[in-house]
Amino acid sequence: MSNEIYLTKEGLEDIKKELEYLKLEKRPEVINALKDARSQGDLSENAEYDAARTEQALVESKISELETMINKAIIIDKIQTDKVGIGNRVTVKYIGENDTDVYTIVGSKEVDPFENKISNESPIAKAIMGYKVGDVVTVDSPNGKYDVEIVGIA
Repeated sequence: MSNEIYLTKEGLEDIKKELEYLKLEKRPEVINALKDARSQGDLSENAEYDAARTEQALVESKISELETMINKAIIIDKIQTDKVGIGNRVTVKYIGENDTDVYTIVGSKEVDPFENKISNESPIAKAIMGYKVGDVVTVDSPNGKYDVEIVGIA
């Protein structure tokens, strides 16, 4: 995991809520499942015990991951609209096509393709970062190069 994790305020709140759920609800559920499985006797052939241990490991790993994300979080709160940056909603026009798309550039932990939230590490975001409305930029993607014009920044 890199040293910096870019999050919006909403993204940070979502992570905190998930962490609270895991610590206050899920962890106690798993501990109770472990106790119940232990009470059934021989642990060497106890599938319920093995499943509970596996779930415990997953929960503890996720808790650790979320705590690390919170500790390394850089909150995106000052969004400039004069040039493209993390947190911006950017409208791009594909050169040579009559097609436009609107993307919101977010940190890699908040990516949601169904809402057009793309990672600041994606090829198109990397290409347009720092540019202004009217600039034409070449995107170097795994599918080849193409040009886009930045037509709006919010």
